[in-house]
Amino acid sequence: MNQLQVIIKGAGDLATGVAHRLHQCGFAIIMLEIPKPTVIRRTVAFAETIYEGEYTVEGVRALLARDAEHAAEICKGGQIAVLTDPQWTAVGQCRPQVVVDAIVAKKNMGTFIDEAPVTIGLGPGFTAGVDVSAVVETQRGHNLGRVIYQGQAAPNTGKPGKIGGYSTERLLRSPGEGVFQGLKSIGDFVKEGEVVARIEGKEVRAGINGVLRGVLRTGVYVRAGCKIGDIDPRANREHCFTISDKARSVAGGVLEAILHLSQRCSHGS
Repeated sequence: MNQLQVIIKGAGDLATGVAHRLHQCGFAIIMLEIPKPTVIRRTVAFAETIYEGEYTVEGVRALLARDAEHAAEICKGGQIAVLTDPQWTAVGQCRPQVVVDAIVAKKNMGTFIDEAPVTIGLGPGFTAGVDVSAVVETQRGHNLGRVIYQGQAAPNTGKPGKIGGYSTERLLRSPGEGVFQGLKSIGDFVKEGEVVARIEGKEVRAGINGVLRGVLRTGVYVRAGCKIGDIDPRANREHCFTISDKARSVAGGVLEAILHLSQRCSHGS
């Protein structure tokens, strides 16, 4: 099983939780990202590899790959490979045993059940048994991390799950279009009403007290309404630098799906 190659579309915090879990289990991991990722929880996202050339999350190191061939070499060296590949061409070039769509776009952006022997979609927008082999529930609550082999995940509510009793209040969104300028860093404690960022001179203020769990990179271009930050009202600074409970739960579901479906494929059913 540890010889299986897994391609993960996306390298945000949920995708990173999945990649980290699978890497620790011995799978070869290649992650595909866009040229300028707009990830919020950057301290726990392998998407940072696109900007930094390499990035480490909880002791697991990812390296930026030049192409699909280089990505395979990185995997052989025991690291996770991250490749700039917005069109997902590496899927056809590498012919992986598993494809995981972890971009969490709330809809299917072009993943097909025949892309690999095992295909897995995270969250709403996928139908297990139709466009993917399995779907993993990403909505917080009783079913978080549940693997669905027929049907769909819970529909998108348009609201983030509650943390510490807060939902939409904990998110920071862009008041307009322009270049993002962060005034606070991930891990900083902020107070309600405090200015944490600016976009083309427009101030972005914290809606609640807490710790800044995630925030965009300064210099990234954003559109009005785009999510640019996340405040955790539990105010535990350590949580900013470790994989979240949600990502770990989803990762467990992905691992289950791979093992279950691979076993089924080996038996020819």
